[in-house]
Amino acid sequence: MAEIVAGVGVSHVPALGAAMTGDGSGPAAEVFEKFAPLRAWIEERRLDTVIVVYNDHASSFSLELMPTFVIGAAETYAPADEGYGARDVPVAVGDVDLSWHLIDEVVPAGFDLTIAQRLDVDHGLTVPLTVLFGRPEEWPVRVVPVLVNVVQQPTPSARRCFDLGRALGRAVASFPDARRVGVIGTGGMSHQLQGRRAGHINSDFDRMFLAATVDEPGRLTGLSNLDLIREAGSEGAELVMWLVMRGALPERVTARHTVYHVPVSNTGAGALALEV
Repeated sequence: MAEIVAGVGVSHVPALGAAMTGDGSGPAAEVFEKFAPLRAWIEERRLDTVIVVYNDHASSFSLELMPTFVIGAAETYAPADEGYGARDVPVAVGDVDLSWHLIDEVVPAGFDLTIAQRLDVDHGLTVPLTVLFGRPEEWPVRVVPVLVNVVQQPTPSARRCFDLGRALGRAVASFPDARRVGVIGTGGMSHQLQGRRAGHINSDFDRMFLAATVDEPGRLTGLSNLDLIREAGSEGAELVMWLVMRGALPERVTARHTVYHVPVSNTGAGALALEV
């Protein structure tokens, strides 16, 4: 039987991925030192597959076509060209059987997932993999991408994202084949890239979010989209994707690592490792 054995919330800002591809020396040494322990912890979990919850950054979708929720069901996921060439990272190998099982379980549960049988993945997915696994020739896990619209209003609520996570968690538990699964919620933390509040970082809110994700996720599901934008910035609203991850886990979890660093490319960058 499949089981979820780890949950991770992690920022996907490109500068974080760049900092984690070196040897821990130079200007990025402090960032590397803070985030590197996640790798050892993840290695101990012996994961087979990771479900990566992220948002597309106009690489495979645009404002002309912006589904609310998407799930990948492809054999492979190539790094997307984000305007300056594809990132030099491995092609992700899909877990097709698990993807279709999730689709078959979650859609009847009331979540209308758009199914992508061909999908290029951008830094929203590849940066978290880099943070957790470094820069290998091949990723050591198979991948199921789950995409959330946090770009075009109206975006799904924090509550809806948490409930999607619950549906995914139930579906994983009913998968008949053996899998050790990790769920990665990506994005944030607080940042805004445009407008009068460009450069906005709210460290107090970020630290509250990190703590509440562990023991009080219900407190976070009460945040409206406007609350998230006001407190965390327009791009900080990506934090709803951490709630998909948290919803997939049991009520009681143990926080093994909590990381926070400011600034990373004008972004509050954080990570949270949750053991089931």
